[in-house]
Amino acid sequence: MKISLIITTFNWKEALELSIRSVFNQTHLPTEILIADDGSDDNTRHLIELLQKKSPIPLVHSWQQNKGFRLSRSRNKALNIAQGDYIILIDGDIVIEENFIADHFNVARKGFFVQGSRVLINHDSTKRALEQKELCTCFSDPGVENRKNCIRSPLLSKLFSFSSKRLPGIKTCNFAFWHEDAKSINGFNEDFIGWGREDSEFTARLFHNEIKRQNLKFKAVAYHLYHEKNSRKHLKENDRILENTLKNKLIRCENGLNLH
Repeated sequence: MKISLIITTFNWKEALELSIRSVFNQTHLPTEILIADDGSDDNTRHLIELLQKKSPIPLVHSWQQNKGFRLSRSRNKALNIAQGDYIILIDGDIVIEENFIADHFNVARKGFFVQGSRVLINHDSTKRALEQKELCTCFSDPGVENRKNCIRSPLLSKLFSFSSKRLPGIKTCNFAFWHEDAKSINGFNEDFIGWGREDSEFTARLFHNEIKRQNLKFKAVAYHLYHEKNSRKHLKENDRILENTLKNKLIRCENGLNLH
């Protein structure tokens, strides 16, 4: 099974470097890394060019012009060129534990997408990690805000992971699905502009297409670096798009992967 890891980013090269380097240290490497860049400046491009020379696998920079927050479009551009059978999504402020890809690989099964957990890293620990270019954290670290998610245990994962048809709690900073399932619903909805609800709407259409949710606990550990919240000024309109999808049980969006 070929795995494409898609990492979203925008003008935070310091966090992105930590994220990419954590991929290099995986016990099971993905087939490729795709950087879904929503219009970062040349500093990010220079970083990726440097890391491409060190990467043990293809590292592809998928860039689009900066015209505001267009996460759905940047992800679709990356999906359009992805070679993997299976897609894992993380954000560019996510640092992954060394078994992250292996855990997703082992839990993948047809008819399901996977919602993973995240460990929240506080401001001070994030600042220190960016300065040292290394994230050192564990269950007892004071910089961890939801420390149970630090635990990686195959036994606990087997006991506490579960399937669900619920939409709340969807976060695509640690999220995986079959490439063919994304194509069948036309990818992410590019009607979304600005932060919010594009991940929930994508998930709703997966549900409407009879794809189930698998909540993965105590595996695929992802550390989420601290950052200020994004602007919510487009949230009302984005809520309207989501509500329309839910009300009409839409499977495909009109403006998605077909635009690429």
